[in-house]
Amino acid sequence: MQLGFVSAILPDFSLEEVARFAAQNGFATVELMCWPIGKAERRYAGVTHVDVVNFDKAKAAQVNRTMAETDISISGLGYYPNPLTPDRAEGEVYIEHIRQVILAAELLGVGVVNTFIGRDWTKSVDDNWPRFLEVWPPVIRFAEDHGVKIGIENCPMAFSADEWPGGKNLAHTPAIWRRMFEAIPSDSFGLNYDPSHMIWQQMDYLKPLREFRSKLFHVHAKDVRVDKHRLDDVGIMATPLEFHVPKLPGLGDVDWGQFFSVLTDVGYRGPVCIEVEDRAYEDSGERRFASIVQSGRYLKNFMP
Repeated sequence: MQLGFVSAILPDFSLEEVARFAAQNGFATVELMCWPIGKAERRYAGVTHVDVVNFDKAKAAQVNRTMAETDISISGLGYYPNPLTPDRAEGEVYIEHIRQVILAAELLGVGVVNTFIGRDWTKSVDDNWPRFLEVWPPVIRFAEDHGVKIGIENCPMAFSADEWPGGKNLAHTPAIWRRMFEAIPSDSFGLNYDPSHMIWQQMDYLKPLREFRSKLFHVHAKDVRVDKHRLDDVGIMATPLEFHVPKLPGLGDVDWGQFFSVLTDVGYRGPVCIEVEDRAYEDSGERRFASIVQSGRYLKNFMP
């Protein structure tokens, strides 16, 4: 496995600075964010370490030189919008950018693009399904044609009032993954798996590693603490941030020893990228860097 981190926590630092930090602190890889340049309202969105608009061979060569100089690989390119948003024109913008990220991954020789399926959060899974079948088969075919795999993160995106009640990403349970992979039976369609999202949904985070072992394209290492006293007070129908908080690995409820034990059992040999969303560590760039170092130091205890 290759230990790395997600670059979204370092929006104010250049690609060169991100790569140099990774090398100086013993990391092997980085998932690079590829949002369109501009401000985004959502936390951790709008971060651009690779600008894929008008990306060409020369720009790809420059990115690869930067990474090669520090001996840091690119675990995947990340872009996490809502392609199934009710506003179809908005959704088309997101879908087109996903295609641009796929093309950039091909030019860079990066095998994985990580993203969300998306969802109309006001509708049921069944009512979202026709749109899923309209949007995603062509995207996956496009990825296949360009030698790129699509890793779907299992985050429900149901944290805030504007994402409630359904969330903005369909792909958050094993039942839905089975349905997705049956509908699109492609070796280029899989998961960017994050155990923390299973925990706050009150789900087993180890069992899916076994069932979906062939679909594990990329792994996020993020922890979460469920505050039971708050859950007992507000219940599971409350917006999730009322009863849980993202934490650094080792500071939440994930048993990372068991997690890596099962990952090794199923033969996973890919990247494991720390995703920092712990607000206790976000008040400065120095603290953000320190949070990645702390997380890496902890996870190395469990990694082969």
